[in-house]
Amino acid sequence: MHNSRSIPHVANGKCTLVGAGPGDPELLTLKALKAIQRASVLFIDDLVSDEIAAFAQPEARIVHVGKRGGCKSTPQAFIEKLMITAAKEGENVVRLKGGDPFIFGRGGEEAEHLRAAGIEVEVVNGITSGLAAVTSLGVPLTHRQHAHGVVFVTGHPQPGDSGADWRALAATAHSARLTLVIYMGVSGAEGIQSELLTGLPSATPVAVIQNASLPSQRHIITTLGALAAAINEGGIASPSIIVVGDVISGVALAAAQPRVIRAA
Repeated sequence: MHNSRSIPHVANGKCTLVGAGPGDPELLTLKALKAIQRASVLFIDDLVSDEIAAFAQPEARIVHVGKRGGCKSTPQAFIEKLMITAAKEGENVVRLKGGDPFIFGRGGEEAEHLRAAGIEVEVVNGITSGLAAVTSLGVPLTHRQHAHGVVFVTGHPQPGDSGADWRALAATAHSARLTLVIYMGVSGAEGIQSELLTGLPSATPVAVIQNASLPSQRHIITTLGALAAAINEGGIASPSIIVVGDVISGVALAAAQPRVIRAA
């Protein structure tokens, strides 16, 4: 699937922020694939699968800049400096991120810094893991009878930030019938659970999906009242998505799926 054409260089510098999706190479968009194949240098996050990185041209330079919650990461400022330097040297730069660059991917920050440095920026959206995770269970994020909307929220605020107001989110989700999709929330699941229980019933259905879309995917189906215990008992770790809401009750229709872990 490699493009045999030579890799173009860009006189004035350009960087494309590309969403690699949740991991399954078949969920990559055609536009993302073309951008990867045109790149002369790619800065790749840890959550991007090797199968997707393999779409790059053999002569392209691949730089791994690990970014994963709870693990040692390349400093963001250093990544931005590398991208700016490469673009100004005429490289066709691709910043390849898991999921979507503009959904908890720090794409907004990177675009701001690149544009401030005079670098042209293009963004190629990818399927975000919050959508891919629940889709893999055979249920939607919204449903006319169960959920009138969806909220994407991070469970891992930056240092010095108090993070989401879980009590307000719980009250709103309950009254407006919303699905909550929580990214990077496994390590703080106990505290999130406690706060959400102030506004949502203990019996609210919850799914936790690890490694969504990959062969290693596994998940638990539980309730909000048992969330933290179920994560511990199931051995669920990052990267995982927590989905809270009545749409998860539909998972019972797909109970025969493989790689399902059930928790009370």
